[in-house]
Amino acid sequence: MKKGYILTSLALASIGFFAFQNAGESSVIGEFNKEHFQSGGGQSGLTGAPGEQNCTQCHTGSVLDGSSENSFALLDGTTPVTAYVPGTTYTATLQQTSSPSKSGFSSTTLDGTDAMAGSLIGAGIGGTQNFSSGSRDYVSHTSASNTSGQFAWSWVAPATDVGPVTFYIASNIANDNGNTTGDMIYLSTHTIGSTASVDEQDVIDSKFTAGYNATSNKLVVDFTSLAMGEMNLNLVDLNGKSVFTYNLGQSEVGENHETIALPSSLDDGIYIVHFFVGNKAMSANIMVKK
Repeated sequence: MKKGYILTSLALASIGFFAFQNAGESSVIGEFNKEHFQSGGGQSGLTGAPGEQNCTQCHTGSVLDGSSENSFALLDGTTPVTAYVPGTTYTATLQQTSSPSKSGFSSTTLDGTDAMAGSLIGAGIGGTQNFSSGSRDYVSHTSASNTSGQFAWSWVAPATDVGPVTFYIASNIANDNGNTTGDMIYLSTHTIGSTASVDEQDVIDSKFTAGYNATSNKLVVDFTSLAMGEMNLNLVDLNGKSVFTYNLGQSEVGENHETIALPSSLDDGIYIVHFFVGNKAMSANIMVKK
């Protein structure tokens, strides 16, 4: 993968990122009573991340599941990715799918220990600004971009592999009534895996298989591990959208056979199985046909 892209990628992303769907896991952070995004952004600690509040600190209204409203993608150039390479600069994009007339957002990126993962760089061309508070970096909308519902910024991945990272996003659909009532706050998380280096891959035997059992609607995974590690599954469709994630606990040293029940709502089609043992990544394609 190529590094760089801070300005070039943002220019491309500002034109085309809304064509991409969510990359990485999306999930509800919680339900609260809603608060306020300033029209110019720049508010820290309101992303819904661990230890933080959300926009309901200022707005009164509803806090909702943002997994559908907050369409997020991480791009290498113009290509969506679901795993990062340490030290690489990516373009992160957000589209509010309801296309609100008045909007805003705030985001931060944390690793599995809730520490800051990499760094965030806002850019005027993407309608974003960056700022810091304590040990965390943030990006948000600006006063010039609070009517677009489309945003882009740069994320510089950590210099070393820190495992999966999570983008925490709180977005606001404002009713533009001139006060803090009646708005809607959408909270979501988007997890990006890590891509192990060649040396790291050596601790996993190359014999990795994944298959689909149509009778039971289950994913079957077999692999040989030379070390113990936490197992995580990320199932991604061909548009780069994460459709299912699952934590399987610790692997065994030697042969491993895992069976995972898939959601009954999963559509038929081809999917990419991203399977992680610790920070070590494996992948295979499966065909789901019920």
